[in-house]
Amino acid sequence: MSPGRGSLPKRLLAHELRLLESLGRWVARRPEGTGPAGTGPAGMVQGARRFGYARDQAAYLYGFAFVCLVETVGMAYLLASWPVAHGVMLVLDVYSVLFVLGWHAASVTRPHLLTGELLRVRQAAHLDVAIPLERIASVRHEPVYSHPRKDGVLAVTVASGTSVTVELREPVVVRPLLGRAYEVRVVRFHADDPRGMVGALRAGCGAAQN
Repeated sequence: MSPGRGSLPKRLLAHELRLLESLGRWVARRPEGTGPAGTGPAGMVQGARRFGYARDQAAYLYGFAFVCLVETVGMAYLLASWPVAHGVMLVLDVYSVLFVLGWHAASVTRPHLLTGELLRVRQAAHLDVAIPLERIASVRHEPVYSHPRKDGVLAVTVASGTSVTVELREPVVVRPLLGRAYEVRVVRFHADDPRGMVGALRAGCGAAQN
């Protein structure tokens, strides 16, 4: 199930399962979405180009995971005399560590994907936006670090910033994990190699429109 479809409990459960799956893929170094046709909502095929975006968030996510781990050890010591409370907090703390690592793992194993017909802008396990190349009017390298909420604009930030801006001729539908689907005409997102991403997108758009 792709993000944003189904009832809220089902979406949340699917999100948690994707995080756990991403941990396995991270260890095995097997990015998602580049297998045979039909493996993703847009039927991605082998040979799709991958563009990562997780590099700039790695340090603070690892730091957050370390803080959660320290808290786990500290709470285990403080609650050693209360086994029920200790058990509950241990489960919550371990889940917190796995959630943070799963978020990073999902970001690493679910990169942005580019084929001859489609761009998929993704973020961890909760966002996957399919953009037909024929709908792209312009693309540019544009570092932006302030993203006030605007109708028709999607900002997929990493470390509070985006580096690529895509303007569309026709809107595309965004289906968030929480909330209702909506349409956007401008998509801003981050890529570890924004200039390479922009160059590949411009070449792909030119080929798609010829």
